[in-house]
Amino acid sequence: MSQAVIPVLLPQGFGSEVSSAERQAAAEQRDAWNAVDQSVETQSFWVGTGKRFLRNKTGVVAAAIVLLLAAASVLAPVLTPYDPLLGEPTDRLQNLGSSGHLLGTDEQGRDMLARVLYGGRLSLAAGFIPTVGAAIIGTVIGVTSGMLRGVVGTVLMRFMDMLYAFPAILLAIAVGSSLGPGLSNTIIAVTIVFIPPVARVAEQATRRVVVQEFIEAAHLSGASRWRIARTQILPNVLNDIIVYASGLVGVAMIIAASLSFLGLGSPPPAPEWGYMLNSLRGSLNTTPLVTIVPGFFIFLTSVAFNMASDALREAMDSRL
Repeated sequence: MSQAVIPVLLPQGFGSEVSSAERQAAAEQRDAWNAVDQSVETQSFWVGTGKRFLRNKTGVVAAAIVLLLAAASVLAPVLTPYDPLLGEPTDRLQNLGSSGHLLGTDEQGRDMLARVLYGGRLSLAAGFIPTVGAAIIGTVIGVTSGMLRGVVGTVLMRFMDMLYAFPAILLAIAVGSSLGPGLSNTIIAVTIVFIPPVARVAEQATRRVVVQEFIEAAHLSGASRWRIARTQILPNVLNDIIVYASGLVGVAMIIAASLSFLGLGSPPPAPEWGYMLNSLRGSLNTTPLVTIVPGFFIFLTSVAFNMASDALREAMDSRL
């Protein structure tokens, strides 16, 4: 989404004799015009993006699956009468389709449908929250580095590169082990893992924008770096960040589930999908279909997020 260049009307005889107040007034006038122009352009862009996304049947189905899973997790008390933490020992390891238990029961006789629905809250939160947090922090670091460059930008990005050099799952395990088990610590660990790649995307996008003519015009009009970053650079790099971050949600869920599987996620008896996989692995030979239920939902959700992200990327490319 390109930024329109709005001419700045400076007082007659613009030069060294122009006062700072006049420069400030001209800069405010330019920002007001840009805000109106940008609002119209942004609205048109998102309307076009929505129309192109709806034409992508695969993306629509993937988004519908994600929304359905999220809604089912929120409405879990309405959809199932069972408590996900309480079981009946006489009903342990019931198979799929058993009487009263659509998805069977686990090793303690707890209803698997109830645990999957309630566990969706934890698993989806472990996917969304770290992604949003990493997107915000990574964007600030990347835009700052791309604008300042020099020593500050180099130090910031070299530190990000140092973290980025570690495989994501190993870095998450290292941070998770240091912080201890728990959903909040899992979210922190996954957030730290995703900050470096988001920062790299934001930094590269910022470098492409800062060399444009409208940025130079903003500098010449006397706008501060903060104002330029907020009104000129950020709107032009958000597209890249949104597309990239949307593809990280599924990855975040897999990493969070992996930490739970290793005992570094939500402590038992929390119905988190990764922990459910770990607790049911001993029943793989007796009730394999029940055992793979949480793994199936992890797979389905991550694939749906990835497909929706690909559709969003194509929809946001206005050239298509």
